[in-house]
Amino acid sequence: AQCPGSRDDDCFPSVVSETPSARVLDLGCGTGRLTLGMSAAGHRVTGVDPALASLEAARRKPGAERVTWIEGTSAVLPDRSFDVALMTSHVAQFFVGNADWDAVLFDFSRAIVPGGRLLFDTRDLRARAWERWNPVDSRRTLAMSDGSAVTIWTEVIAIAGTAVTFTHHYVLEDGELLSTSTLRFRSEDEVRSSLERAGFTVENIFGGWNRE
Repeated sequence: AQCPGSRDDDCFPSVVSETPSARVLDLGCGTGRLTLGMSAAGHRVTGVDPALASLEAARRKPGAERVTWIEGTSAVLPDRSFDVALMTSHVAQFFVGNADWDAVLFDFSRAIVPGGRLLFDTRDLRARAWERWNPVDSRRTLAMSDGSAVTIWTEVIAIAGTAVTFTHHYVLEDGELLSTSTLRFRSEDEVRSSLERAGFTVENIFGGWNRE
């Protein structure tokens, strides 16, 4: 309900499909919306996520039997097994420390075949998106399939350099749930240099979901 199909659902598959019948890795696949879409398009897809609850939800969706689901992190990836690898929906920004970010990039460089591609999104540091994460600008109410409603808003609780910690509030009819996370906003120079350290060549940096 909170994360329906969006423009990134078109952007990522359009790049993946430049490699027909690709062996695709979706790291941080969550509940599998994009993972299942790529599988339906004819790719051989592996979804990896450390959250078992998300994988269990993914496995209940139509077409899930065509996807290989793995509980774990990039450390479990097999060598030289994927033509295309991707991280979507802020996954790349959850690696806050430089050592953790470098480690996942080196895991990708090990898991992707020579000539393969890595694709991910990371929000532009200069846009300062976190300034709009407040109870007024971020508040919205979602209608659920059972007729209930959930009110959601986000508030920033700490900023340390370019790492922003925030809490999502979910107000249900019978109480409130809180979810706290931290995202790292890296500059373009930081992204480029970290990729090069891991042995990648930067092919494109897009400015938006239309690949501009």
